[in-house]
Amino acid sequence: MPRLDAEIPAPDGTAAGTLHVPDGDGPWPGVIMFPDAFGLRETMRGMADKVAALGYVVLVPDVYYREAGWAPFAADAFGDDSERGRLFALMGSLTNDRIAADATAYADFLLARPEVRGPGVGTTGYCMGGRISLVTAGALGGKVAAAASFHGGGIAKADNESSPHHQAAQIRAVVYAAGAIEDKSFTEQDADLLRTALTGAGVTNTVEFYPAHHGFAVPDNPTYDEAAATRHYAALAALYGSAL
Repeated sequence: MPRLDAEIPAPDGTAAGTLHVPDGDGPWPGVIMFPDAFGLRETMRGMADKVAALGYVVLVPDVYYREAGWAPFAADAFGDDSERGRLFALMGSLTNDRIAADATAYADFLLARPEVRGPGVGTTGYCMGGRISLVTAGALGGKVAAAASFHGGGIAKADNESSPHHQAAQIRAVVYAAGAIEDKSFTEQDADLLRTALTGAGVTNTVEFYPAHHGFAVPDNPTYDEAAATRHYAALAALYGSAL
C-alpha cells in the first residue's frame, strides 16, 4: 500500500504529512486523520494504513508544523514535568481559529489529489485529535461529510466556549464519537450534552462508550486495547461507508 510524503500549503507555512493510498484503481473518498497529543509518528501512519485498506485515501498532517523540528514525545511524557510542559504548550497553540484554518488547507489539499473523489472528506481523530475532528466538522460545514472522535477530550464542556458542541448547528457531517471509561475529559454527562446539541441541530450522530480506557485505539499508548481498536476500525468502516 503506497505511502507518499506530503507537503501541504498551510496558513503559517508548509505542513508535512503522509498520504496513504489504497491498492488498486481509484479514485477513492478522502479522510483526514488527526493525531493524538503526541503528534504525527509511525504509530499514526500504521493506523492510517489500516483505514486506507478499507478503501480511503488518508492524510495524516503534522498538526504542530508551526513548531519546526519539534522533538517526538515518549509514551511517558505526561509523567515528566519538562516534557508535560512542552506537550501542553504545543497543544495550547492549536486554537479553534488555527484548527479551522489548517483543516481547510488539509481538506483542500486532499480533495485536489487525483486519487480522491467526492465533494467532502471524512475525519477521524484520537484524544486531542478527536476534538480537532469535531472542531473541523463545525468549521468546514459541508466539506466534511463524516466526522469521528475516539477517546476525544473536551468535546462537550458547557462552560468552555471553544467546545465543539457549541458549533453543532454548523455541522453537516454524520458524527460518531466513542468515549472511554473512567475518562474525566469526556464523561457520561458530557456525552449527554453532545447528543443533545447534535440531535437538536439535526445532526445524525452516534455517541457511545467503549469498555476500555483513554487511548484505547492507539497502539503505542499504554492503555491500548486490541478489542476496542478493532471495534473502532469497524465503526469507521460503517461511518464512512454510509456517508462518504
